[in-house]
Amino acid sequence: MKQFILFISMLAGVILFPGCKKYLEHDHPTSISDAEWWNTSADATNALNSVYAGIPDGSSGRQLMFLSALSDEAVARQSTRGDYESYVKGLHNPTWNVGAGIWEDDFKDIRRACRFLENVDRCFMDDSLKIRYKYEARALRAYYHMELLMFFGDIPIVRTSVTPAESYLERNKEADVYDFIVSELTDCAHHLPAVYNNADLKRISAGTCWSLISRLALFYKEYETARDAAKKVIDLGVYELYKTAANPRNSYADLFLYTGELNKERIFFRENTSGGQQWNTFAPLGVGGKTVLSPTAAVVNNYETKQGKTIWELGADSAAIYQKDPNYKNNRDPRLIASVLLPGQTFSSYVLKPFDAAQTNLDRLGAQNATATGYWVKKYLDPKDRTGTRTLDYMIIRYAEILLNYVEALVELKQWDHPDVVKYLNEVRERASMPPVDVTRYNTQEKLRELVRRERQSELAFEGGRFYDIRRWGILGMVMNGQVYGAVDPATNEPVKVEVRSCNEARDFRWPIPQREMLANPAMEQNDHY
Repeated sequence: MKQFILFISMLAGVILFPGCKKYLEHDHPTSISDAEWWNTSADATNALNSVYAGIPDGSSGRQLMFLSALSDEAVARQSTRGDYESYVKGLHNPTWNVGAGIWEDDFKDIRRACRFLENVDRCFMDDSLKIRYKYEARALRAYYHMELLMFFGDIPIVRTSVTPAESYLERNKEADVYDFIVSELTDCAHHLPAVYNNADLKRISAGTCWSLISRLALFYKEYETARDAAKKVIDLGVYELYKTAANPRNSYADLFLYTGELNKERIFFRENTSGGQQWNTFAPLGVGGKTVLSPTAAVVNNYETKQGKTIWELGADSAAIYQKDPNYKNNRDPRLIASVLLPGQTFSSYVLKPFDAAQTNLDRLGAQNATATGYWVKKYLDPKDRTGTRTLDYMIIRYAEILLNYVEALVELKQWDHPDVVKYLNEVRERASMPPVDVTRYNTQEKLRELVRRERQSELAFEGGRFYDIRRWGILGMVMNGQVYGAVDPATNEPVKVEVRSCNEARDFRWPIPQREMLANPAMEQNDHY
């Protein structure tokens, strides 16, 4: 890890928050010393802000929404945004740039947190604020460990700012890293506020800590821990599903626009995201955007009809109609058109025609910067971002996910008949204007498991969770091998073939340890099959 630590030192001068330059350069041999830097409350605040700077965004930085392209929900093009395509084709290796970037970024953030914890006591400031700041830094450090754990498996647990002389760290066992994260987040949850004032809403809270535990425990099938952590979030009474007062039917769609940006549903979020980067990630070329991430037929076909039926339950003829015209007679789950732009739809006064082969049609299927599937991601795509001057907050965890985590944990614990299962499923569905759960059909563990899994994709599409879901459900190899399909071409009545994927489940459950790390640290071991 010596080369990696030196690399971190070289990057330490990057300014990620106003006033952070001195802090990030402090341990360079020719820069300001710790004694000179750590003096005031403002110094501590700027230093902690540099730890927060590592929180990922949806469509820039660590771009969490791109995890959809490593699942069956989407495909990604443009290698300048990361080589996601090689991963799904089974061509990735330890030099894969996406994994290497996240490894370096997270360990850089962990080191910042450790530096903060080691030095903040030098600052003259209010003791209660200093104590709170320490718990925030510990919680963030645990979060960055959690990201690495869920991608790479065994990783080193880093509790101190490692120097180059101490940098040959071995990987700790997965179970030990899990225990470390849960222990840290639990302690922080007991000491952090449940709510902050408006100026500090972005800060990590007790609810954030319990939510992270719920997500992590669910991934590791520790269902009791996942259930209890999710229930603690619910019982805080701080969060609620966002509903638009003027027109409740638009609530789900508005949640991802500036209309619903300030809401009580967001638990952990990235404030002031990347200046309209969403427009250059999801938007059609014909409205001045670029389409890097395109939905697949698999995610579109997942949505129920407004009667609560899957298109497959309607029979082959009806399923064919809905595949050709996904929102046929406006009779699909409203979350579909809130999340996906469809062929023939008008967006920002522009009609989407992916199957019009005319050269003047910028958004014809397969053209450069156009859709790869005939569909477009609509979540977080607000026309106000067209100028590239607006910044829409990105929700890393929101309350709907916690309700679904709680419900799934109950189902997997064979408590599928617990009244909270239907209660919270109905809350999520009702906000989306979907009918309540039909308890005459969904009245066994198996049937409710089926419904919960479908509901997770409908509610959380393109938010990154599907990447983890297909792994913990044991369906990675099933859904990530073979032909990927897009929209139905009206000229052939067949779905377009987008790409052929190849997945080795035993290998691809984890990402490869970056080659740079393997070469620099003789104590580091590579994941299996890489």
